[in-house]
Amino acid sequence: MWRLIFFTLCFPLFAAVDLGVDLFFKDGHDKPLKTKRIGLVSNHTGVNKTLTPTVTLLQQKGMKVVALFSPEHGWSGSAHAGKKTQDGKVGALKLYSLHGKTRRPTSEMLQGIDVLIYDIQDIGVRSYTYATTLFYVMEEAAKRKIPVVVFDRPNPINGLIVDGGMLGEKWRSFIGYVNVPYCHGMTIGELATFFNGEYKIGCQLKVIPMKGWRRTMTFKETGLTWIPTSPHIPEPDTPLFYASTGILGELNMVNIGIGYTLPFKVVGAPWIDAEVFAKKLNSQKLPGVRFFPFHYRPFYGSFKGKECHGVLIRPTNMRRYRPLSVQYLLMGILKSLYPKQTKGYLEKVNGNKKRLFCLANGNDEIFRMMLYERYAAWKMIAHEQSEREQFKKVRIKYLLY
Repeated sequence: MWRLIFFTLCFPLFAAVDLGVDLFFKDGHDKPLKTKRIGLVSNHTGVNKTLTPTVTLLQQKGMKVVALFSPEHGWSGSAHAGKKTQDGKVGALKLYSLHGKTRRPTSEMLQGIDVLIYDIQDIGVRSYTYATTLFYVMEEAAKRKIPVVVFDRPNPINGLIVDGGMLGEKWRSFIGYVNVPYCHGMTIGELATFFNGEYKIGCQLKVIPMKGWRRTMTFKETGLTWIPTSPHIPEPDTPLFYASTGILGELNMVNIGIGYTLPFKVVGAPWIDAEVFAKKLNSQKLPGVRFFPFHYRPFYGSFKGKECHGVLIRPTNMRRYRPLSVQYLLMGILKSLYPKQTKGYLEKVNGNKKRLFCLANGNDEIFRMMLYERYAAWKMIAHEQSEREQFKKVRIKYLLY
């Protein structure tokens, strides 16, 4: 009896959500593709609700998979951020890296392919490159009149949170290719329809929606098993925290839990007073979040082996929590409490580091505020609020749920 209770608590017997990959077969979407030569864009996160890999399912159903394509972090998901991966093989299948010599599928790679299927778990944040890879695939497929099928998956943060600045055309890059807020609140299938509609790609696109997914759901509420999407996104709630501290981490001013057991969930440095920092942050009464004093020693990364003092971030209301607002409050209060240290770090930010920070934000205005505004927090939080509201109106026609 106790074994059954333990198993049920740790490994849900019934997921609340049916994924696009499951419904592709269940609802008969596979039948028109039975004789087609398929290129599968996927990685280790491409599994169904019982954790069978998508490539295996396709092969078991007698479908002709002729090539595989992997995004950043590689087919296995083990490569660290930014590291190039190589072409290779998965069993007898040719594997092409879309984060190596090229980030777009080439004519040579696409030769002999009748249809492309995309099945990768995204994290709901603009700077995470899986969505850019989908955009590139759709563009290249459209040029060659190759249809694209997207198996939809949950936005692990949820489908409600829209937060952060838009993407200026000047800052368009692989880590932010589409003008949406940093947290857009859309699934990968919804993004695909948005790409096609707003950017006029002209892709012959079909999205296989999920069943049972609601916009209020965090990933934990889906009943699905979380597969870490990359080395520093180990848990289903990590995407929320990635959006809450990841841009700050580009400045190398503080440690954000990378190199410790809580990636993106803590912010600390040897020169911070944890109790004062937490008290000041909480005094701002930002909705949906509390900050707790925290002390830790990173195993690697920023301040490796040094005692860091700072805060642990704890959401208290997911309906009101706003990740970018949390992030900009952290930045602004750091500047208010520690102007000398903050100025020193900002002045040392070299061209490439500053560029990465601005690319992630989608603008250079946040960097300017951090450098020159005396009280920057609430100005950064309010930045492009009207543009976000306009985006919410535009995205409505692309929402599938």
